[in-house]
Amino acid sequence: MPRVHIKTYGCQMNERDSEQVSQMFVERGYTLTRNENDADVILINTCSVRDQAEQKALGKMGLMNRMRRHRPLITGFMGCMAQSRGAELLERTTLDLVVGTQKYHRVVDYVEQIFRKREERQMDEERFSIVDVEEESESQGTIRDHILKEQQASAFVSIMQGCNMKCTFCIVPYTRGSERSRPIAEIVDEVRHLAARGVKEVTLLGQIVNLYGRHEFSVVDEKSPFVQLLEAVHEVDGIERIRFTSPHPIGYKSDLINAFTRLPKLAEHVHLPLQSGSDAILKRMHRPYTGAKFEELVERIRAARPGIAVTTDLIVGFPGETDADYQATRDLCERVRFDNAFIFRYSKRRDTPAAEMDESLQLPEKVKEERNQDLLDVINRLAWPRYEALVGQQVEILCEGQSRNSEERLSGRTRTNKIVVFEGDLRRHKGEIFNVNVTSTSNFTLYGDPVLAH
Repeated sequence: MPRVHIKTYGCQMNERDSEQVSQMFVERGYTLTRNENDADVILINTCSVRDQAEQKALGKMGLMNRMRRHRPLITGFMGCMAQSRGAELLERTTLDLVVGTQKYHRVVDYVEQIFRKREERQMDEERFSIVDVEEESESQGTIRDHILKEQQASAFVSIMQGCNMKCTFCIVPYTRGSERSRPIAEIVDEVRHLAARGVKEVTLLGQIVNLYGRHEFSVVDEKSPFVQLLEAVHEVDGIERIRFTSPHPIGYKSDLINAFTRLPKLAEHVHLPLQSGSDAILKRMHRPYTGAKFEELVERIRAARPGIAVTTDLIVGFPGETDADYQATRDLCERVRFDNAFIFRYSKRRDTPAAEMDESLQLPEKVKEERNQDLLDVINRLAWPRYEALVGQQVEILCEGQSRNSEERLSGRTRTNKIVVFEGDLRRHKGEIFNVNVTSTSNFTLYGDPVLAH
């Protein structure tokens, strides 16, 4: 059978979608390969949220298409960029397949259709390509299968698709459609199957994950559908850690905050996108909260679970951002003292309201870069003491396997999502939860020694 190579750029949801497509190929008898030079089918799944991801994907596909000169290949794009650009991609590069975000479950069928056309030699007369970016009902229920590596103990679980928030900088509502959620019972069944295969930690995925089910399911005993889901997953035997991403501040109602006081499997880490500390910029972004409300929310979360880590997303250089607006973001970060942050320079995403804002509001790249570096320095300076405070302490980790930077070392994550590197036995430690004595820290990585059980 043909060999398939899938390259993924972007967020965890893209990774999860690629895993689903990979599993579908395996079920049909195809072989997955990490080496594109060995592949008969090369697919790129990429994000449109940042321009850099799109440019990387286009550059990569250009390289892939050079291989077509030497051997027959099927090449294609999947995901948000495919959804956004559709048939336009066929004009930019030689492609056989363009599949949108609601059609992942159709990919294998389309690849086999292309193979059949080639066998029938119909392509001698004209190029045959498939473009499918149409909406499809119930597509949120098609991301449910997993390919697990040996001793893999952590997995992503897609609980919903789409977004209704329409932030002015974001293309996601236009590429992933409106919010659509899976039933709780179906998600819990998936988690049970993962636990039976050795998974100990699940991360629930959704574009606005804590707004899960608000259109489909009812509030019960003053608990939102998302909290009901958390409670149900919490009851699954074998699951020891629960994470979720990416939430929205408006989805943190009292029931969710209270869940951190009574559901011990919820890991002590929340990723809470701020985007800006300026009320004027937040309003222009269509973010329905103020800087003060965000600070109050963080205080309530930290009170509910002492020691919880709070990370965030920040955008600098949004159209119209003045020095005072940027200073408001900087000052808020000084007060909140995030454990870490992803900082992005604003870039235009076509078909978004922010891209259509008056050109006079667009900031020079030099200003964006200066603010990016300055804010990064602030975040790092304030986060560093949290790492230093752990030296000499024991932390619980879930070992994920070999360290990215050293095959001789292993790495894992704490419940607060900090990386710990240590020397150990891969077969013994991978996939296990245990304590590590932290001996040092460098570059926001902890180093230590496993605590051996007696």
